[in-house]
Amino acid sequence: MSNTLQTLDRGLRALEVISRAPNGVTVADLAKELDVHRAICYRIVATLQEHLLVTRSEEGRLRLAVGIGVLASRFEQGFAVEARPVLAALANETGATAFVSAAEGQDCVAVLVAEPEHALLTVGYRIGSRHPLDRGAAGVAILAARPESPSDSEAVRQARVNGYALTRGELERGAVGLAAGIPCRNRFGTTERSVGVVALDGLDIEAASRAVIRTAGHLERVLSA
Repeated sequence: MSNTLQTLDRGLRALEVISRAPNGVTVADLAKELDVHRAICYRIVATLQEHLLVTRSEEGRLRLAVGIGVLASRFEQGFAVEARPVLAALANETGATAFVSAAEGQDCVAVLVAEPEHALLTVGYRIGSRHPLDRGAAGVAILAARPESPSDSEAVRQARVNGYALTRGELERGAVGLAAGIPCRNRFGTTERSVGVVALDGLDIEAASRAVIRTAGHLERVLSA
């Protein structure tokens, strides 16, 4: 006997369907996806709208609304609390600046940064700094975590083979970046992030790669919990 609450299950499935449609979805199409009568679908949509989780355009197409962003921001705060000590441990272990980055459109944005406690010289990495996804270890690692594509660069293909991306001097002269993707799939799509370290020449690549890959697995479990 199932313990699923049918109405709640339909509402969550509706959010999942809508989240996969960047141009929105009609009520008729949503009802078909959920395999419910259109009248039932209207009630589901009305409930989601009341909680600001869904909005309807003038053309009648459904899209995710501001309430999703509010929930996501609260989740991010919780993730940051759990991720900071993990990131600090990575920075101290490697003697390099550690970071978590996230994909935002075609850009890669630093969302968390930690510096080693006892290093005399570190590479500055500011929260909110951004660069194209196809440049720098953080972005390449995110691209490598995606399904293979004929348009993948050699750097992305190599990162997929190695399990981490390695770049030298792409974003800052003399800096070596190493990062691994953090795949995290949930009911609302895929959260694209990477974790890595950046240092001046002298980074122990073998030791740093092991530490970064281990940290990526740790943060993936945090995100999936």
